[in-house]
Amino acid sequence: MQIKIMPKKKCLSAGRGPLIVFLCQMISAVEVPLDPKLLEDLVQPPTITQQSPKDYIIDPRENIVIQCEAKGKPPPSFSWTRNGTHFDIDKDPLVTMNPGSGTLVINIMSEGKAETYEGVYQCTARNERGAAISNNIVIRPSRSPLWTKEKLEPMILRNGQPLVLPCRPPIGLPPPIIFWMDNSFQRLPQSERVSQGLNGDLYFSNVLPEDTREDYICYARFNHTQTIQQKQPISVKVISVDELNDTIAANLSDTEFYSAKPSRERPPTFLTPEGNASHKEELRGNVLSLECIAEGLPTPIIHWIKEDGTLPINRTFYKNFRKTLQIIHVSEADSGKYQCIAKNALGVIHHTISVTVKAAPYWIMAPRNLVLSPGEDGSLICRPNGNPKPKISWLTNGVPIEIASDDPSRKIDGDTIIFSNVQERSSAVYQCNASNEYGYLLANAFVNVLAEPPRILTPANTLYQVIANRPALLDCAFFGSPLPTVEWFKGAKGSALREDIYVLHENGTLEIPVAQKDSTGTYTCVARNKLGVAKNEARLEIKDPTRIIKQPEYAVVQRGGTVSFECKVKHDHTLIPTIMWLKDNRELPDDRRFTVDKDHLEVADVGDDDGGTYTCVANTTLDNVSASAVLSVVAPTPTPAPIYDVPNPPFDLELTNHLNKSVQLSWTPGDDNNSPITILDIHFAHYSGIKGSWRHKIKLCALSESLQIKSVSHTSFLYGVCFFMLCLERKVSSSSKDEYLWQFPTFDKIPTTVEGTRIGTLIILVITWKPLNGFESNGPGLQYKVSWRQKDGDDEWTSVVVANVSKYIVSGTPTFVPYLIKVQALNDVGFAPEPAVVMGHSGEDLPMVAPGNVRVNVVNSTLAEVHWDPVPLKSIRGHLQGYRIYYWKAQSLSERSKRHIEKKILTFQGSKTHGMLPGLEPFSHYTVNVRVVNGKGEGPASPDRVFNTPEGVPSAPSSLKVVNPTLDSLTLEWDPPSHPNGILTEYTLKYQPINSTHELGPLVDLKIPANKTRWILKNLNFSTRYKFYFYAQTSAGSGSQITEEAVTTVDEGKMAGIPPPDVGAGKAMASRQVDIATQGWFIGLMCAVALLILILLIVCFIRRNKGGKYPVKEKEDAHADPEIQPMKEDDGTFGEYSDAEDHKPLKKGSRTPSDRTVKKEDSDDSLVDYGEGVNGQFNEDGSFIGQYSGKKEKEPAEGNESSEAPSPVNAMNSFV
Repeated sequence: MQIKIMPKKKCLSAGRGPLIVFLCQMISAVEVPLDPKLLEDLVQPPTITQQSPKDYIIDPRENIVIQCEAKGKPPPSFSWTRNGTHFDIDKDPLVTMNPGSGTLVINIMSEGKAETYEGVYQCTARNERGAAISNNIVIRPSRSPLWTKEKLEPMILRNGQPLVLPCRPPIGLPPPIIFWMDNSFQRLPQSERVSQGLNGDLYFSNVLPEDTREDYICYARFNHTQTIQQKQPISVKVISVDELNDTIAANLSDTEFYSAKPSRERPPTFLTPEGNASHKEELRGNVLSLECIAEGLPTPIIHWIKEDGTLPINRTFYKNFRKTLQIIHVSEADSGKYQCIAKNALGVIHHTISVTVKAAPYWIMAPRNLVLSPGEDGSLICRPNGNPKPKISWLTNGVPIEIASDDPSRKIDGDTIIFSNVQERSSAVYQCNASNEYGYLLANAFVNVLAEPPRILTPANTLYQVIANRPALLDCAFFGSPLPTVEWFKGAKGSALREDIYVLHENGTLEIPVAQKDSTGTYTCVARNKLGVAKNEARLEIKDPTRIIKQPEYAVVQRGGTVSFECKVKHDHTLIPTIMWLKDNRELPDDRRFTVDKDHLEVADVGDDDGGTYTCVANTTLDNVSASAVLSVVAPTPTPAPIYDVPNPPFDLELTNHLNKSVQLSWTPGDDNNSPITILDIHFAHYSGIKGSWRHKIKLCALSESLQIKSVSHTSFLYGVCFFMLCLERKVSSSSKDEYLWQFPTFDKIPTTVEGTRIGTLIILVITWKPLNGFESNGPGLQYKVSWRQKDGDDEWTSVVVANVSKYIVSGTPTFVPYLIKVQALNDVGFAPEPAVVMGHSGEDLPMVAPGNVRVNVVNSTLAEVHWDPVPLKSIRGHLQGYRIYYWKAQSLSERSKRHIEKKILTFQGSKTHGMLPGLEPFSHYTVNVRVVNGKGEGPASPDRVFNTPEGVPSAPSSLKVVNPTLDSLTLEWDPPSHPNGILTEYTLKYQPINSTHELGPLVDLKIPANKTRWILKNLNFSTRYKFYFYAQTSAGSGSQITEEAVTTVDEGKMAGIPPPDVGAGKAMASRQVDIATQGWFIGLMCAVALLILILLIVCFIRRNKGGKYPVKEKEDAHADPEIQPMKEDDGTFGEYSDAEDHKPLKKGSRTPSDRTVKKEDSDDSLVDYGEGVNGQFNEDGSFIGQYSGKKEKEPAEGNESSEAPSPVNAMNSFV
């Protein structure tokens, strides 16, 4: 029997569910495939494929782009309405429409205002089969208004009281994001006690002294325009009752002092929401956010429950220290009563929030495109849902159906349009509009009436290869109107397919659940409708599965040893497997110790890191199998090292069995010296009279003791045998009976490496070969017979005999034609064996055809992938070398003017049909073409393909300067990045102070609009160094940063007498303002100066204490001071002298003036002045010893010594 596929055939059973999701679909609801061949003569109504969002908030600083794209056959034309009336774009020079689409571009960057183009826009795409319309697109520019100026009084309250700091941000579009920070741009810490509400206010359950500050600032960030607005700072002071005295309390007004009662512990009360109950309404699909914030002392804890149910586990989240309950993807089932519970040690309170979930319209069944043939019936179904229930209205070609032209084939029944006995004029696009108070839905669905015979879209004669015992799926995609039925046959005789073996799907696919070897064969798909029949054949081949017949085995190896794993694979002979080894499921290390040879893996010099699981993976194009084994590495067992030596040479070499073309060589092995012999090297050569002239080498097993050497030339030879290259030689004398000469009638060698090449011209074939040497010629008169003929022709062989050459040139050949070539050797005795035939080609020429269908896939901002179709081999006219891609950047999308074009070239070897273009510049306009290359050169270029790279992160700003420093401000100037790599969205400035010990202070983050190149930072600390980090941003992310440092100027009031620093402009000025007192070199210099001064003082002090030899008598005579008593000669004593420095009265014989002063020139002497330096001594009775000890003559005083008293004060005062 035959199996037929009918339009309403049931899908597979539940056990085949996953396959049904992929394969089963109603053919009658599928739109016409956009296959180029199919659409050449097939019309289709327009379909909107892309449009801007319904609520479209634009940036007033950028051009307005309103998208509208559509497809259809013939291509549709586009028109727009604005606020319900026709929008004539030709009359507005700022408005343009992109070619081939309906997208509008309104150029407001050069002139014009965004507010001028506010309104409701709608796009219409129309062709001869109907008109499709877009949603109503509401255009509104974003707004970020300034904060209303207000005077904020300081708030003074007692410890423990509740507090609410209002924010009340300006109403923006879209609404701003609220956050609280201080003057240093640091976010204020939040906790269970202090938190921000959903309305932006800052709530304190109770205040503490550490809450005192003057910079509670509310910020509003408008993300659309990347701006931040700031509220005036709020001052809060928290005081305790003990700090209040009667005078302070009397001066506080009611508004400044919240309450006269002392703050004590108290039960919770709600700050928000108010009362015991409230109501919340949310839309289906949104996030439901419920909030409860309570005050009390101690701080209350919040809990949430749902009174009439449980909270959904996977969709419930707690925010803001459990003060906010969030339920994502909310639905009607989430309606109900939610209760928040606030509890502390003194009590519990409850608040009930009644939640109602409404719903904007959403689809239960949206209308789908309908393809009918003349006379058929069908229907469009529009089934939305919502709360409240949506109202449905129908349009045809954008016009309400009530006022559209009448069509007798259609009938409207609520949410369904029924079509009966349709004709070609019934083709149209229908719109279903479902709306309620929360929104609307608009869907386009066309009715296309076509009379088309069946067409099979799957390529003909497709080959399917499947592993045995696996499912096989044979495709038969089809189209036709009326909807065709599909039948499958097997074999040339058309044997029917039985329903119990095969499964047929509604999209035409034939499934063989378990393919066997006998499933191999040709299958035919037949599609029929009343207008014709279409057939398609597919070939199915069943392959044997790949199996591992010898798996790797568990191994234990000592450290430093070698281990080998084996993995033998059996596979289908038509499939080529690849074997890959993995270690611990990763690629093998890039190490020469790992050697992979066919089905073996060997690991040498095993270390501890080599232990693990080794897996053998065998892959074919259809299947893959794997097997694993574990390698354990253990410590080696110590063994005594044996003593090795090289083996002794062999002896008793003998030649026997002298035959026509062979000789027998035998020998007796020498001693191996405890090192087993593994290999014997045998060398022999023609005798050339040169000792040691060996030309041939043979390796043998160590157990061999003889060798038959065949094909020996007709000449003398000498021979030898060696172990590990320790050889014995014996020269056979030419006059000896051991000299042998063999004569052979023909060759046993033929010329090798025969090939046909070309030298670049169109008419030459060059035949080359490797010539025979004298040993291989086997006689005199060596020549070569060169033969050739065209491979694809019927010509006879052309031959020529040449000598003493290895190349022959054939002229007059056509361009790049394959030739069969053979080269045969001959000598005076005869011809060598018949040689093998090789193939060569005549000269090449440039390719004739360019690669087609060049496509570019942009991977990221710096990488693109190019695909192309290969050039037919006949058009290459030479050996295919590869394909060459030329690409260049025509212009950066962020640059206004074009620059010098620098083309880049990439070559891809062989027959590759795709390649990657690395190193592209982000946000740039590139052009690419592809050329095929042969041995002659390049072919013509393919048509240029243009592509754009997306935005990337920018480079660092070109420069950053700090100018005009003042006491509390710095001005920053910068140049934009040299490579913006996109449209700059903003700059980020971060800065922090640096103290005298080079420690960094808190970091401040500031966003700056992208159109700024100058910024003034105010409210900075005076005489403070700041470090700045500055970088630009695009939509792709943040770029590299540039850093700078600068110092604010010194406060003149606090630094009186110190000249202000040089405040010249530029980077150099800012970087020179350094606190010199903290520099290491300055501190070291000052220490060295102090040490030097100390040393000089000590030296001076010592020198002042060294007196010269000065006789007392001469001293007195020189001074002749009448005020001083003469010396008493009888006892050798003299009157005491007073030091002018301390002005003490003389104890004996002194006459001090009434003003109790002594003249310096008369009284500066001390007893030391009359001594002999350090040797001067006093007697026990005070008499001076040494001056009168027999020295009668005057001795001169030492040259530079002073006679004044050695007072340290004098020494320091006299030091200049």
